[in-house]
Amino acid sequence: MSAEYMHIGIPITNKKPGMTYNEGAKFWVSNVDDYDYKIEYLKFEEGAPFPEVLHRCPHVAYKVDSLEKYIADADSVICGPMQANDQGDQLAFVWKDGAILELYQPK
Repeated sequence: MSAEYMHIGIPITNKKPGMTYNEGAKFWVSNVDDYDYKIEYLKFEEGAPFPEVLHRCPHVAYKVDSLEKYIADADSVICGPMQANDQGDQLAFVWKDGAILELYQPK
């Protein structure tokens, strides 16, 4: 198995300048390259389809070579796997050792 750090995701209540809106998933997201330390800020709107724990708690994101293997190794699955984009990339959010991890597998 192989995992590469991507970013830390931090939910916020006030939108930051330059955030992009994801209309389908009802949340605002920053570009991780705009901030030191690869921080992704997230502002969820009412009705966002993600579980409430992701609206309140930070997560650490990793690019993985096998989503299936990392999900099997997780303590529990929060949500996913799901399609991340139109290119066929997949992602899931899991609990592992008391932390929320975003697992991202490119196609």
